[in-house]
Order: sequence, then C-alpha cells, then structure tokens
Amino acid sequence: MRSLPAHLSRLSPLGFAALCLMASVAQAQSSTEASLPDVTVNAPKEREARASIGGFGQEPAWQAPLQAKRFSSEALKDAQVKVLADITKLDASISDAYNAAGYWDVMAVRGFTLDSAYNLRREGLPINNETSIPLDNKAGVEVLKGTSGIQAGTSSPGGLINYLVKRPTGTLRTAELSVDQHGDVLTAVDLSERFGATQAHGLRINAANERLNTAIDNTKGNRQLLALATDWRVQQGTLLEFEIEYSRRSQPSVPGFSMLGSTLPLASSIDLNRNLNKQSWAAPVVLQGTTGSLRLTQELGGGWKAVGSYGEQRLRSDDSAAFPYGCSNGDGYLADRYCADGSFDLYDYRSLGEVRVTRALDVNVSGEVRTAGIRHELTTGLTRSLSRVDVPTSNYDYVGAGSVYSDVDNPATNLAPTSAQNDKQSRNTELYLRDSLRLSEAWRAWLGLRHTQLSRTQSLSDGSQPAARSRQSFTTPWVAVGYEWAPRQQVYASWGEGVEVLPARFSGPYTTYTNNGEILPAAKSRQWEVGVKGQLAQTDWSVNWFHVVRPEAASITHDDDSKTYQRDGDSRHQGLEAQLATRIGAWGLNASAMVLDAERRHSANSAVNGKAPANVPDYSVKLGNSYRVAALPGLSLLGDVVHEGPRTADVANGVRIPAWTRLDAGLSLAQRLGANAVTWRLGITNLLDTKAWRESPNQFDHIYLIPLAGRTVTASAIWSF
Repeated sequence: MRSLPAHLSRLSPLGFAALCLMASVAQAQSSTEASLPDVTVNAPKEREARASIGGFGQEPAWQAPLQAKRFSSEALKDAQVKVLADITKLDASISDAYNAAGYWDVMAVRGFTLDSAYNLRREGLPINNETSIPLDNKAGVEVLKGTSGIQAGTSSPGGLINYLVKRPTGTLRTAELSVDQHGDVLTAVDLSERFGATQAHGLRINAANERLNTAIDNTKGNRQLLALATDWRVQQGTLLEFEIEYSRRSQPSVPGFSMLGSTLPLASSIDLNRNLNKQSWAAPVVLQGTTGSLRLTQELGGGWKAVGSYGEQRLRSDDSAAFPYGCSNGDGYLADRYCADGSFDLYDYRSLGEVRVTRALDVNVSGEVRTAGIRHELTTGLTRSLSRVDVPTSNYDYVGAGSVYSDVDNPATNLAPTSAQNDKQSRNTELYLRDSLRLSEAWRAWLGLRHTQLSRTQSLSDGSQPAARSRQSFTTPWVAVGYEWAPRQQVYASWGEGVEVLPARFSGPYTTYTNNGEILPAAKSRQWEVGVKGQLAQTDWSVNWFHVVRPEAASITHDDDSKTYQRDGDSRHQGLEAQLATRIGAWGLNASAMVLDAERRHSANSAVNGKAPANVPDYSVKLGNSYRVAALPGLSLLGDVVHEGPRTADVANGVRIPAWTRLDAGLSLAQRLGANAVTWRLGITNLLDTKAWRESPNQFDHIYLIPLAGRTVTASAIWSF
C-alpha cells in the first residue's frame, strides 16, 4: 500500500468553512452522551427500485414518480460487477459509451452519454468520474434515469449515478480472495467495529490490492485501495460522520478497433485479444485519487432534520497510449476509420500530471408541515461546488503505422509536448426546494425548484489564447402528480427541466473557429414521463414512457473552410421502459427492457437530420435469474441474459452494428465453518464465448469498435471471522 498523499493535511477554504459550520452545530448540543434506543433496520433488497438520489427521501419504489434503482454490494458481487461499467448488464436503460479496459468508465442512460464531470455523485455530492473509482468500499450504486434538474445544477439529461460508501456497523470481519483464469488476483478486507459503553463511536476500514490482467495482450497492471469511515453519535439525534479513501490504478489501456475502409469487419475475423496499444515504449494509464466527506446530521424535533455535508476529491492521472487514429495511404486520408487493409496511423499520446479537483458543500433542512389539510414533506437547501481541471500541454505525435492483424513496433518520438489542452474551472451556487404533497388518500403531487448561478472559465494550457469566461443564472422546475388507483398501484406523470454546459472551442493549426474561445451558454433540456408502477407481495413492477428533448451543439463549416461552434438544433429521445423484480418460491427474477426512438433534429447540416445517434441500441433486454437449491441450503444458482439490439456506427447511419446476446452464469454458496462463515462464488461471464461488437462509440470524430470480452471464469471466497 502507498502512503496517503501529503495534501490530506491541507484543508481548502471551503472545507474549513464546512468544518466550522458542523462543529458549531455539534457544540450547540449537550456534550453528555445519551443512551441510544434500539433501532430496527430493514435491509434493502439487493436490486431495489428506489434510490435516495431521486431526491424525495425514502419513499417506497411504487410511490416515487420517477425511475431509479439501487444495486447493493451483494447484488454487484453476485452479478460479477468489478468496475462501474459492468452495471450495464443490470438495467436495460444503461449502455456502454466507450468502455475500454484500462481506462475510466463512460456510460449512457436512455441513449444520452453521461458527462463524467457533472453526472456522477458520491454520497449525493458531485465528483469527477474521469478516474478509476473502486467498488470495494461501496455499499451500493444508485442510478436515476432522466432529466435531473432538481437534483443537480448542471448535468446531461440521461440521469445520475451515485456511489454509496460503506459505513460502520456492528462487529464485522471479512476477508476476500478472488482469482480468474487470466491471472487477475484480488485480496481485500472489510473490518467494522463500534466502541464505547453506548456504542457511540464506529470505525470501518476497507483495503484491497489487485493484480490486474485480462485475456488481451499487454494489460497487466495493479491497483490498491485504502478507505476509512468513522462516525460519532454525539448524543441522541446528533450524528457526525467522516470517511476518506485513497486509490491507485496502473494498467495499459486498450484502444478500440474500427471500420476497415467501407467494411464493417466481423468480430470473429480479428484477434480480439490483440492490444493495438502494444508498443515497447507504451506506458500504462495511471489513475490515483483521494476523496473524502464529512457529514453532520442533527434532529431538530417535530420530525425536522438538518444535514450538512462537505466533500472533496483530488485526482491525478497520467494518460498514455500508443493511440490508433485514422488512415493515410494512397487512397487519401480517412479520419474516422482504419484503412481497408487493416492498417492505421499510430500516435504517441502522453498527457502526464493531469489534475482534477472537486469540492462541494451542501446544507439542507427537511421536515413535515400541514396546510389546509395537505401534508407537505419539504426539503430546502444550498449547494456550493467548485470543479477544476488542469491538463498540461501533451504529446500527440505521429510515429508510423500499425495493423489490426499483426504487431508492428514503432520507435517513440521523444518530442517535447506541443499539443495544448483545455483547462477548465466552474463554480456553482444552487438553491433548491422540494415538496412532496399528500393531497388525499389517493392523490399525491411533487414539486421541485432549483436556482443555479454558474461561473465558468476555460483556457489553453500553453497560454496561447486568452481565457474564455461565462456567468449565467437559470432555474429548473420539476412537477409530478400521482394517483393510487389500487392499493400500492400508482399511475404518475411528470415534467421537468435540466441544464448542461458545453466547453469553448479554440482554433488550432488545422481548424479556425470564427468564435474562437467563446463559451456557449448553458441550455435546458426538457422531459415528459408517464408511467404506472406497483408492488404486490414480493413483486415490484413498472412500465413508463419518456420523451426528452436536448439542445445540441456542432461545428458548422463555412465556404472559406472556417468553422463556427454553435448551438445546432436538438436531439429527441423517446421510448418505453419496463421493469420487474419478483420472487416466486425458490426462483428470483430481475428483468428490464427498453425500446428507444432517438433522432437528431433541426440541424444546420441537413444530412444528419432525422438520423439516429451513433452507439445507441434500438432496444435492449436484461434478465437476471436466481434459484435457491433446497437440497443444499445456502446454494443459489445464478444466470444473466444480456441482449442489446442493433445500433448505428456513424452519424450518417450508413453502417449498422448487429444485435448481440451474452449469457452469464454463476453460483453462490453460503456456509458455516465452525464459528465462522464463508461465501463461495463461481462466475462465468460470456458463457458461450460470443464474438460481437459490444459498442461503437464515436470519439474525436472517429468510429471505434469495442468487442465483447471473451469467456472469463472467476472464483472467489469471502470469509467472515
């Protein structure tokens, strides 16, 4: 394990203000510890159709007027989820959006790619996801689908993902060992204890070390995690919580394959274990970060509660790769694909010492009031956040040609960095109000309003262009109504807005922008959603329709070959979603499906109007099954079916990626061994070793093809002692 970075000893001004605020609230309470009453805790289902990130507390899933899910740590382990991107198998509305081995995870919800700088939360506070975030110390992952204007000041309209941190419980001692046939080996411990005569103090420690490897060439690496969470029940009604984690991951990345000229190659015709990043001089991608939070919860009496939270994240990364991009040969230059003979241009890309810092403070008060016979469950608060990205001038130098069919070793350039990168900073101040109204026994309504003041700055790392600045204010409303037409059966309708930001574009050696360096104003997306959902015994179900309109931006080319980066029409995504979670006797089923109709509209480039976005499946179906074997108590047989429909690979919709289906299988066996317990797991992903293109992301105007990972067998054991 590496020691924690020295910057942990330094506290930012915002962090200091948060500490002072929380300390003053705690000091106002009596310093005498009080005996705490016994509390009955109902454990959540492993895949639960509700999530705190929805913003309306812990309403039952059938009652919430939105679509949100929580996947517990047990559900993630049973489903063989190792990194965030693996949760795409758990819900039909979530898909890949450039998920390559050795790099950070990018996903899409309802066809919209989530912004790694704005759409991720940790304990409800904003973080940057352009790193490797470990799941070993996470109690679960929450997913909110749809426009999130009442939960976040800025975000893309797909939804939000929230990490939940493991907190202290009673006495807990577990050790984990996991191995697969490629040589990936994970060891981890999870330790929790409470202290004191009244058990007022809690401590939880998670540590992990993993030797990384996959079936793909040149992907050996390693990662480490050390995490601590503690709490102090100052007195009855006062809880102070602190947690921090440090992680580091080093592993070579795996670039995607691509079109070969005008041909979409069969996945079975290429050695999918060939790493196009395999060069003698290629360096691994190194992602390390320190993230922590401090939270004070104070019961105010009369059902009212105040919560103050401060979070800070500091990331450092070295992004390196022998990067394939485009094709130059006798037929001319192709920027969006490889050559027909399988060759491609190879670049030495190095961006070392990237720094990303995110700080956030949230203070809110919630409680219940009654007016004119109507019960209001209110939450009002203030969020203040800062996001800073410092990316140094990088190397992006042509080194020669590569091939998808054979290894070609090129000499490194060893040139000084010359490619200027974009440095960004944003400050958000957000005031919000949420109200859940009980109008009658059958009718409910929900109202939300968030006012955001946004300040942004963007500049080039080499100082060659003046900094671009922007200040804006906007208000995002959200409203919903629900009718309980039968016990625990509700029909609902909602409408809401969200806001997302786009960076400035700077002129370079190959492109001149008429609005060089100008930041486009943030713009609003809008969503309608209508659904019906319910809960019957051990069954949760829902069916809903959504309609989202999102403003777009594009580079418009003029007659003199100059370009203007501007708002350019919109995208319309609408579709049907269905979810079912049930248990019948020994059988358990988690099923979801989505049918999506997405198109680009009102663009100045008529060639893209009416076209579907690239890398968005037309439909998807995800099934998770379990069976408890009565003959051997503790044994469960597990199976997953993941099916994604065809998708377009290019913006012109001239190339379609075929649909694919993947089968996963596994078993889980819980046993008592004397005074201890052990849970054995055996999992096989891609049981039939299916060869297919899993996704076709367009990155930097280039079509990449990411294949399904081959069959992988993983065995693990978790000892409780």
